Amino acid sequence: MKTIRYEVAGRVARITLDRPERANAITLAMPGELAECVEEANLNPAVHVIALAGSGKGFCGGYDLVEYAETQAPNHDPSEPWDPVADWQMMSRNLRGFMSLFHSDKPVVCKVHGFCVAGGTDMALCSDLLVIADDARIGYPPARVWGVPTSALWAFRVGDQRAKQLLFTGDLIDGRTAHEWGLAVEAPPAAELDARFDEFVERIALTPVNQLVMMKLLVNQALFSQGLQATQALGVFFDGIARHTPEGYAFQQRAAEVGFKEAVRQRDDPYDAPQSRG
Repeated sequence: MKTIRYEVAGRVARITLDRPERANAITLAMPGELAECVEEANLNPAVHVIALAGSGKGFCGGYDLVEYAETQAPNHDPSEPWDPVADWQMMSRNLRGFMSLFHSDKPVVCKVHGFCVAGGTDMALCSDLLVIADDARIGYPPARVWGVPTSALWAFRVGDQRAKQLLFTGDLIDGRTAHEWGLAVEAPPAAELDARFDEFVERIALTPVNQLVMMKLLVNQALFSQGLQATQALGVFFDGIARHTPEGYAFQQRAAEVGFKEAVRQRDDPYDAPQSRG
C-alpha cells in the first residue's frame, strides 16, 4: 500500500488515508488500494465494522491534480479530438473504488476532521455514516469549474434543494451544518472527535456481522430503487465533459500559467467576496 494504512483491532478494521504531506490527495492508485482494504475487511470474520479516516491536518483535499492541471495532460488538448470514453474509463474505475465502501458487506463509518473537499467527498458520502468535527469543512468546490461529483450522492444524502445549493455555488459547509442537514450523524467538538468516533464505532461492532450485513443491504436497496446507478453514470460522463468545456480548458490553461493553487484561488475569489443582500 502506497496511499493507505490498514490495521485491525478487535472487531474494527481501520482504513486511513495516508498521504498527509499532500493533504491525503487522491492518486490513481488510491481507489484501488481502498477497494483492496475493504475486501480484506469483508473477508475477515473477526471484523464487524470499518472505520475510515485521514491522517494529518484533514480527511482529504480531493484529487492530486497539480501535475495534471499544470501540464498538457493526455486527452486534454483542445486542438485534438476528445475521447469521452477515455475519461469514462478512468473516472468509472475510480468510482468503483470509492463505491467499494458503499457495496462493502460490513458498515463503513467515516471520520472527517479539518477538510473534506472535491473528490474526498466521494469517499465520505460512499460511506454508510459520517461523523464530522463541528469545525470541519465539507463540500465540492469543483462544481464551479472542472468537475462533477462522480458518486452523485449529494441529493440522496441531503435532498435535492440542499444538493443544488451546494453544487450551484461550490460552497463548503461546516460540521455543525452537516449534522443539521442530516449528512452527518454526529458533529462533536474537534477535541472530542476521536473519542466520540471510536465510541460510536465500537457500539456498532457489538452487533453480529450477519445482522449488520442484512441491515445494510436492506437500506441500500432503497437508494438503488431511486436510480442511484443511472445517476452515477451521468455523473461520471459529466465529470469528463466538465474538463472539456470552454471554461474547463480556460481553467487548465490558467493553471499551466500561474500554477494550480493560484488558478483555484482566482476561481474562488468571486465566491469568497462579501455578497450584497440588498
